[in-house]
Amino acid sequence: MILKAFKEKSNRKYVNKLLAERKPTVNNEKIKTVAVLLNASEFHEFEVFRVYFKSLGLTSPKHKIVAFTMDDKLEHNQWNAHYSPKDFGWKGKIKNPDLEDFINEPFDMMICFYKNSVLQIDQIAAASKALFKVGISNVDERIYDLIIDVELKDINIFKQELKKYLNILKKL
Repeated sequence: MILKAFKEKSNRKYVNKLLAERKPTVNNEKIKTVAVLLNASEFHEFEVFRVYFKSLGLTSPKHKIVAFTMDDKLEHNQWNAHYSPKDFGWKGKIKNPDLEDFINEPFDMMICFYKNSVLQIDQIAAASKALFKVGISNVDERIYDLIIDVELKDINIFKQELKKYLNILKKL
């Protein structure tokens, strides 16, 4: 129990270090590849995003939807990948090679679609090499470049607002 608290503290310190070093960059590149980060306990309708990407004209096969689950044994065939607390080590170390690849992939945009802050999800969002990060939670504003503050059930409002802001920023 004590080791778990120390591990969590070391990972929180790693996330804070990443966020302190983060330098948001602005570019005029159009969005081609998108990653979605979900919390499986909050939202599980992943297909909504695939349909949404098609409606925006984003048809790259490199889109990726990843879900976090607290249950280590739970298998999800729906998502491209899933991860759990067992995939995280000390001091920000990632034990899962697929998750490491996801973090290092330079997606044009990452959508972090979760409301409640979970250390592991925040760690992935903070460590991701995505160029433009969009979130719906303003718990830690340092993670995102754009925050659209809506409830999880208001997915249609989120989609409308995201499209509006992407058009304003000339990213579509």
